[in-house]
Amino acid sequence: MIAHQVRVHPSADRLPREDQLAWKIAEVATGRPPVAPEVAAMAACRVVDNAAVALAAVNRAPVAAARAMALAHPRTGGASLFGLPDDVRVDAEWAAWANATAVRELDFHDTFLAADYAHPGDSIAPLLAVAEQTGRDGATLARAIAVAYEIHVALVKAICLHQFKKDHVAHLAPATVAGLGALLDLPTPVVFNAVNQAVHLAFSTRQSRKGEISSWKAFVPGFSGKLAIEAVDRAMRGEAAPSPIYEGEDSVIAWMLAGRDARYTVRLPAPGAPPRGILETYTKAHSAEYQAQALIDAARELGGRVDLGRVAEVILHTSHHTHYVIGTGANDPQKMDPDASRETLDHSIMYILAVALEDRAWHHELSYAPERAHRPSTVALWRRIRTVEDPAWTRAYHAEDPAERAFGGRIEIRLDDGTAVEASRAVADAHPNGAAPWTWPDYVGKFRALTEGAIQPDEAERFVALAQRLPALTAAEVRRLNPVLPGGRVETPQRGRGIFDWAK
Repeated sequence: MIAHQVRVHPSADRLPREDQLAWKIAEVATGRPPVAPEVAAMAACRVVDNAAVALAAVNRAPVAAARAMALAHPRTGGASLFGLPDDVRVDAEWAAWANATAVRELDFHDTFLAADYAHPGDSIAPLLAVAEQTGRDGATLARAIAVAYEIHVALVKAICLHQFKKDHVAHLAPATVAGLGALLDLPTPVVFNAVNQAVHLAFSTRQSRKGEISSWKAFVPGFSGKLAIEAVDRAMRGEAAPSPIYEGEDSVIAWMLAGRDARYTVRLPAPGAPPRGILETYTKAHSAEYQAQALIDAARELGGRVDLGRVAEVILHTSHHTHYVIGTGANDPQKMDPDASRETLDHSIMYILAVALEDRAWHHELSYAPERAHRPSTVALWRRIRTVEDPAWTRAYHAEDPAERAFGGRIEIRLDDGTAVEASRAVADAHPNGAAPWTWPDYVGKFRALTEGAIQPDEAERFVALAQRLPALTAAEVRRLNPVLPGGRVETPQRGRGIFDWAK
């Protein structure tokens, strides 16, 4: 890895483009790196993972709305939409919009946590859409996915966005651009300009994940994918972009991050070196914020050891992030409200622990149902739960060594007689360092569980077999890397008339 020192420069420095972070990212993207078999295999796992959660969410309102917008942009030879027949094709940027929204809706796919946090799998939908529209084969798609993950992981390790209340789409957009650059085998200057453009437009506040969280959280990766595709298209036409976007006098570092005196170290592989960042990422066994994964596993175990009717207090000792983002440290009253949105409950570790302790299970729909959130025993337990930051858990969260990183905590249940019962989990059972790390059969099992009764068995097997052969797929096979549901199973109801619905 090469450590790139990134800081703000005055305009008078005329910082050469070759010394800018956007250029370094572009060099990785355009270096035609080889893809190791284990990296390609993990990319295939994530293709299956994305399809599983997308089909499980295919008829939820935000997904249907995004699909309706996409269907207003048909294109012969374009890209496919989750669940719909092969002959339904739309422009690639709109397929990215709709498909990435479907993937993100349930908050149930992969994650990476370091200085910041991310869902690197959000880049797959736009990459696949462009691969379909431009006729790329599986080996090229696998390399593009590996490159996008590599850039995303590097940025998340180096640059904290949350500290400055910026949403993590700011790292997703340039990572997707890098993947598109690798996919299309573009010249380095083209990718450089597209990265600058995407970063310039991708910064937004974290209000999308604060207070009453709305469906926009699901649309964010679709927006990012569409933005990335359009930035690349524009750069391919010879247009430049604001630069230096990271190091400039009025850049994102100077005014949106740590300021003009900031210093960041971004470690990227040398151009042409094999990308391996995807192997540091991990998916979810439970449909909830990633910091809840290990705690759901611990609560399922702990719930059978105590009489929950005698609980006086539950204290979760955990990291700074968990306490301040999804815990009581957020000071969000919505996180304690039975009438809160699903998106808000998904970001309330107090609610999640209450349900997981009672049910000793977690379900992507039933655990969030309004009647579940209003159950009197759950509400009573929920309001007895609080979180505290433990410096030891915060240090573990930010450990340099992946083997030492921890994203869980210690659950302490105090009973009415003063006794206490505890359970701890450093990482989720499904995590690479967990009790039962996920491999290909687990991803396939998740796909089958989430699509059971919705997809025809032979179609499920066709898709899984195709995905498993990802690096060997022809361009024609890549175009069919979309699981199709039976006719009538995908609903796109008219929930209000938009601009795109006007007659042409």
